[in-house]
Amino acid sequence: MLNAREFSHRLLQEVITPASTVIDATAGNGHDTLFLARLVPAGRVYAFDIQAAAIEQTRQRLARHALAWPAEPAAPVTLIHDSHARLDRHLPADEAVCAAIFNLGYLPGSNKSVITQGESTWRAVESIQARLRPGGRIAIVAYHGHDGGADEMALLQRRLAALDARQWQVLQYQFINQPNCPPVCFGISKKAPERG
Repeated sequence: MLNAREFSHRLLQEVITPASTVIDATAGNGHDTLFLARLVPAGRVYAFDIQAAAIEQTRQRLARHALAWPAEPAAPVTLIHDSHARLDRHLPADEAVCAAIFNLGYLPGSNKSVITQGESTWRAVESIQARLRPGGRIAIVAYHGHDGGADEMALLQRRLAALDARQWQVLQYQFINQPNCPPVCFGISKKAPERG
């Protein structure tokens, strides 16, 4: 069976096309940014992180895989050192998004007190929802075993469960018999408008 991260990638692979615009809302060490960049050679990736170290680690990972930024104006990845809650400040107003991914928690190997926060994460989710194409998806992998993680996950569970089922499909994927708080993957899919 797939773990939460693998499952999140599978969810997005099903809808992303080579010319898609996609978002890595938590660049971290750059694994998801690289995954997305490989899927959209004719598209655009916007990768956000509030920590400068994460942006630098992501830049280095891309450079090691010949997706250096900024190599040229047409490079497929834009790295943004800012909170994902402010993504509307960085994307063109009319930019439609096909897919987005979040990995919630803290940057591995860094200060564990710098964590994602439920309210700012939810603001980012709402901003992406407003831009999401019909059939587009958001994958959120919530690591919740650290201080503050359970609160963020509980907030997401409440708000995702309350989304209008006529417009959104939401799933929760998690192993339930593993120790040490295994991560949870939330999948959000925007339904196509019903034809009257």
